[in-house]
Formats: sequence, structure tokens, C-alpha cells
Amino acid sequence: MAGPRSTAVLARANPLAKLAAALMLTIVLLLSVDWASATVALVCELAVLPLAGLSARTLLLRGWPILAAALVGGYGSALLAPKTGAVLLDWGPLLFTEGSLQSGLAIMLRGIAIALPGVIVLASTDPTDLADALAQKMKLPHRFVLGALAALRLVGLLVEEWQTLGMARRARGVGSGSGFAGRFKASLGQALALLVQAIRRASRLAVSMEAKGFGAGPRSWARESRFGPLDAQVVAAAVLMVAAVVGAAVGLGTWNPVFG
Repeated sequence: MAGPRSTAVLARANPLAKLAAALMLTIVLLLSVDWASATVALVCELAVLPLAGLSARTLLLRGWPILAAALVGGYGSALLAPKTGAVLLDWGPLLFTEGSLQSGLAIMLRGIAIALPGVIVLASTDPTDLADALAQKMKLPHRFVLGALAALRLVGLLVEEWQTLGMARRARGVGSGSGFAGRFKASLGQALALLVQAIRRASRLAVSMEAKGFGAGPRSWARESRFGPLDAQVVAAAVLMVAAVVGAAVGLGTWNPVFG
């Protein structure tokens, strides 16, 4: 069952306009590895958060895995990057220089900046609106669209099922090992159980949708997917962000094209 619709500004924009904006920003971030462009992109994205109905606290609660992955990636990049510039830390196997630290910082900021547009789009988009736009505007096959809609609707249940599985396993005394190894083993077992349950649920849903005739014959639409002035503003804002990202990197002399 769908939850209440968001009242955020971006929630009123067409999902395809938001996807286009996110794609433009992602592509330009993949073209260069430097700290300046990633920093400008990240600042712009953080400024957009209120328009998507997201607060900094909500972002940390939902996106901490992204932050953790970015920190790990940045640390690994700084550790393995070429050692150029002044030495900042030389402690056994840990050797960090100005050049390696800048490389690690660029990778960390870029990882967050690439992931954040997806978080904003998902937080401000109703799955049904996205399905309507994909089917009406992009003319994608009905079965693909309905499958994507079902998947998006079920994503929110995974967190609740993970917690339910954890309580059920603890009640049975399963996965109660102590220490990091015990907890890691218990998490793997719980993840496998969640995967099996998700596959079973998806199979039942697919059979049910097939039996009810989803994707067969011409369809009518309860809501028409439209493009309006807000969508043009979203795309224009993305173009300005891309220009600011590239301009800042080129102006500061940090632009470092990947395919250069």
C-alpha cells in the first residue's frame, strides 16, 4: 500500500526530468577525478536536499552506508595513490603525502556526490509516478515497467523484514555468537534468509500480476504524465550545476580528465 505523497517541491516534478538532471551531473563527475569539481557538486546537491524533503539528519540515517563506503574508498585511494608533494604522515606502512591525500579526498567526495542524486530522486519520487512516466513518455514495455514498480514498492519492506528476521533468529537462539566473527557469520545467514524470502515474494507477485492480466492489451491511465515549467527548471538547474562544476575545476586548474 502506498504511503502519503511527499509535499516537497521536487515531488511535483516529473520523474524523467529528475532522472535526466541526475544523469547529467553523474556523467560530468565521471569525466574527471579532482577534488574541486566533486566539492562544488556536493555543495550544490546539499543545497537541493530541502527541496526533496530531506534533512541532514534523515540523510545520515538513510545514507550512512554510502558515507562509510566513500570513507573507505578515499582511505584506500590515499594509501595507494602516487606519493607526490610534501610528506604529511610517515608511520610504518602508512605513508600519506599532499598528492595522495588530494587523490583520496577527490575519490571520497566524488563517491558521495555521485550517489547523492540517486538518493534525492528516490526520496522525492513516487514509484507510481515513475512507472507512469516510463510507460507513457518513454514507451517502455508494460511488463518491465510493472516489474520495476513492484520492485520499488517492495524495497521499503526489506528493512522491516530484516529486523523481523533478526528478532526471530535471536528468539530461536540462532546467530547469537559473540565477537566480530560471530556477528559477521550471523549477518551472512540473515542476509541469505532475506534473499530467499525476497525471491519467493517476487515470484508470488509475478504470478499474481500475470494472472490478473497486467501487461496484456491496451491500457488506460488514471493519471497522465506531463512535463511542466517545474521540469524545465529542474533540467536548467542541472545544466547550471554542471557548468559550475566544470568551471570551478578548470578555473582552479584541478580538472583531471579520466580519458585524457
